[in-house]
Amino acid sequence: MQQTKSKKITGYDKYVDWKIFIVPVVLFFVFIFMPTPYGMKDVGMEYNIGQKSVINLITESLFGVKGNEAAQWQLLTAQIMEQNMQMGALNRKRYLKRDIKWCSSNKIEADKSNFEKAYAFIDSQIDDQTYLSLMQNALKHRKEGLKYENLTGSDKKSADKGAWHIKVAIAMSVFVVLCFLTECIPLPGVAFCIGLILVFTGVLSRKEVAMLYWDDACWFIMGSLMFAAAFVKTGVDKRVCLMMFKKLATPNVKWITLIFFIIITPLAAFISDHALAAMFLPIGMLLYQNSLTRETPDDPELAKMLMITIAMACNLGGPGSPSGGARNVIMMTYLSDMFGMDIGYFQWMIYCFPFVMVMIPIGWFFINFRFKPQIHSLAPAMKHLQTEIGKMGDWNRSQIWALIIFVVMVFFWFTEKTFYEMGILPIRMGIGVVAVAGAVAYLLTGVVNWRDYQEKVDWGVVWLYAGAIIFGRTLDSTGAAYWLARSVLDALAPLGMNAGLPLMALSNGMTAILTNLMADGPAAAAIGPITLNMAGLAHPGTYFLPFMAMSTAIASSFAYCLIIGTPPNAIVYASGYLEPKDFLRVGIPLWFITNIVLLVLTGVYWMVIGFGEMPGF
Repeated sequence: MQQTKSKKITGYDKYVDWKIFIVPVVLFFVFIFMPTPYGMKDVGMEYNIGQKSVINLITESLFGVKGNEAAQWQLLTAQIMEQNMQMGALNRKRYLKRDIKWCSSNKIEADKSNFEKAYAFIDSQIDDQTYLSLMQNALKHRKEGLKYENLTGSDKKSADKGAWHIKVAIAMSVFVVLCFLTECIPLPGVAFCIGLILVFTGVLSRKEVAMLYWDDACWFIMGSLMFAAAFVKTGVDKRVCLMMFKKLATPNVKWITLIFFIIITPLAAFISDHALAAMFLPIGMLLYQNSLTRETPDDPELAKMLMITIAMACNLGGPGSPSGGARNVIMMTYLSDMFGMDIGYFQWMIYCFPFVMVMIPIGWFFINFRFKPQIHSLAPAMKHLQTEIGKMGDWNRSQIWALIIFVVMVFFWFTEKTFYEMGILPIRMGIGVVAVAGAVAYLLTGVVNWRDYQEKVDWGVVWLYAGAIIFGRTLDSTGAAYWLARSVLDALAPLGMNAGLPLMALSNGMTAILTNLMADGPAAAAIGPITLNMAGLAHPGTYFLPFMAMSTAIASSFAYCLIIGTPPNAIVYASGYLEPKDFLRVGIPLWFITNIVLLVLTGVYWMVIGFGEMPGF
């Protein structure tokens, strides 16, 4: 008689624990109904009124008319200048480097005729000093000239609406983080609660929420889990796994996890961490499943150890080069726009890649310290894999198609952006569309059927990450992240943390907290202008400025603690072997260690090599 295997109990099998769930619910409403702090009103005013007010100031100064009365090319001139001001790019040279593509990427409507008129006006009619003086006045007007108490009518309503949105975002943050940490409600349910909260409170419309649930990152998570299912079904994962580890003399757990770090972490500096997590997830699952024996039919610690190793290896590698994540390019752009300083590709690697190399042994140590599996030797797993592959025989049609589609998919993950910028591709596909196209290709070639996807893909993780995308975007777009960062930095500045390494430590810590709540790119975008401006005030003209840019980018990769912090966390969570608290077991100590390592790296290595001929601080 064949023994039936009992179904694995997961967080999805739980019901709402009202004794715990009532706590985040009550705290949400406490934050919602509390009096709105003046700082929220100030940021709400800056986000909702500031842009219009600055554009009016610029058009009146340049053309003698308000923004709503200006010609299209005049309005476009002011819009480009206002966007430059937000990025800290105050000099005329930066304006003259903009083009229509830049306008499109910054959501400024521009046609060729109006852009050429605007460009020609600034180029021929405005000198450097006049331009700089106007931009400085506009910045001062936005930061100091606008006063909430002076607003009336529609402007006051708009500022109040902005403050309300910030308060909702902060209340929602408390609710979401507590729900994730306690699992008092199934996690995909939290993702839907996020959308409902934003619609019910008027922060987003139902159409906006629906569009955000299908962000490109969500398509990537979905497509990645689908191709992982195809790999597992065809057995390609077994062949790849054996090729990677068969040369090991002693394939024990410590060596396997070290190899994961040695392979994945440096690659993550050049290759999307999303892609690496998706590639190695089936390998990690396979190693675990084939290591179980009759004597040890289950070893949750081993499963968790392998999954967390893949996620952390991906997360630790990103700072190594500008290709390692959008956050790196964002901070390079901010530094160039705000202060005219450029960091070259290889120059970035000289400063930041040592962080990656230092963190490989540290990350490996903490993984092995925090998880204590019963199974230590994976030799039986290797032997079992060899037997299984022997039974398969030669590569069959499905395996060949699975591998071909995977290679093509990975190739386009790495190149689609470059090909679009070179004009080879007429449209920007995005890694999500590539992933889903690969999943569809598996269907078309008969590698899988839809039942395989339905049964083997954790659809709850797809919805979970969709909710995380909305959550992070809301913190960014409402100004809530900006308010949090500004409030903390302002509060700690009187303690003497407004210059030197204390300022950098404060900036890094704030960035590292925010990035666990939102995507690393938006986290760097939200806090980068604040930290760079503070650095410019504290140590103008010194190498503290490029150091601050690089450290902010690195700190924005410290999303180790929550599932929603980064796609690799969500991808490995889809294995079904992890609970949210498992990320905290390694994430919390790694969060502190990486902040310390980054500060030591800055205070010792960076300061020794300096930055070109720039003076120190």
